[in-house]
Amino acid sequence: MDIKDIQNLIKFVSKAEVSEVKYKTKDFEITIKTPLGGNEVSYVAQPQMYQQAPQQQAPGHAPAAVSATPEKTEAASDDSKFITIKSPMIGTFYRKPSPDKDVFANVGDEVSVGKVVCVIEAMKLFNQIESEVSGKIVKILVDDATPVEYDQPLFLVDPS
Repeated sequence: MDIKDIQNLIKFVSKAEVSEVKYKTKDFEITIKTPLGGNEVSYVAQPQMYQQAPQQQAPGHAPAAVSATPEKTEAASDDSKFITIKSPMIGTFYRKPSPDKDVFANVGDEVSVGKVVCVIEAMKLFNQIESEVSGKIVKILVDDATPVEYDQPLFLVDPS
């Protein structure tokens, strides 16, 4: 992994607003940590290397995120009867295989185990995400072409 790849990974992690990412190969390991709601980003690699990224967020951004937390908690309790399809990786979420094609799944569509529901682009690879449950899609939780985190909910499925 060269310095440009590391810089691109750092930019991607900053935009995805995740708290920690570890990337490990046979002979290289890097850990990128970001404080939740903060502007400073620290990076740890073998050998250790610490850097500070330029400020990415506006000062008023953090309080808006804090005020949205109770709303998410209330919504989660209403959706408890549904099964969540979550992202298996960080990347960019796309509902279509390409811009000129139809979406994989809409609200109200029936999905079965193994049906492709979206793609997630990570490091220029487009990974098809398949449903692990059967049922009816009741809600799409992510906008098209937006970054997603590992284990972030993407769809709500009614299994009945």
